Amino acid sequence: MKRTTFATLTLVLGSGLIGAGLTSADEGTHWGYSGTHGPEHWGEIDPHFTACKTGRAQTPIDITDRVEADLPRIGFHYKPGGHDEVNNGHTIQVDYDAGSTITLDGREFTLKQFHFHTPSENHIDGHEFPMEAHLVHADAEGNLAVIAVMFEEGPENLALATPWAAMPRAQGHTAHLASKASAEALLPADRAYYRFDGSLTTPPCSEGVTWLVMKHPVSASHGQLVKFARAMGHPNNRPIQPLNARVVLE
Repeated sequence: MKRTTFATLTLVLGSGLIGAGLTSADEGTHWGYSGTHGPEHWGEIDPHFTACKTGRAQTPIDITDRVEADLPRIGFHYKPGGHDEVNNGHTIQVDYDAGSTITLDGREFTLKQFHFHTPSENHIDGHEFPMEAHLVHADAEGNLAVIAVMFEEGPENLALATPWAAMPRAQGHTAHLASKASAEALLPADRAYYRFDGSLTTPPCSEGVTWLVMKHPVSASHGQLVKFARAMGHPNNRPIQPLNARVVLE
């Protein structure tokens, strides 16, 4: 299987087709992925972002040493429900209808949205992937669980066809999808996963997020990877964070 390297995507991102720009988080503080508003400064530009600098359980990580555990199967209860797609300047996000859930530790988490990063934020055994999807869930108390899916270059990914066809190229633009996108179709056939405690990968970098990283990547075509990179206009991955005292289970 061919691999789109970070160097390849850097050439695309540096083409100048779309400016990086800075956007606001929650109509507030400006942050981005480079310069004085980049990840190394997130913890300094707003008091609400302190965890980005001082947190001890931050994401992303490089998944290297693991501890074997009897991890339960994730109960997937998805149906097609991706309806609107927004380019918020930080990512391309697909908002999801209510009613699709996962069951984890006896708790139900509702899928809220999924979005993408290029190159991948998490690494596996030092390997950086050309793209990563995050499926974001919340339970009734507001606890978050994120399923991460890695993409390698290969055959075209049919699950991306609907959102990619409508992908907004301009920051701040939203598109209504012609048909409902399927989050389940993004998942690999083998649902084995790594699990660790982490954080949001964007400001305010809040901790207490359960991360479930699929062990097996899925494919996306070169054209699909390049289209997302061009829509972003800049890499949108936070650098790897220290594992500290955390344990990764598998």
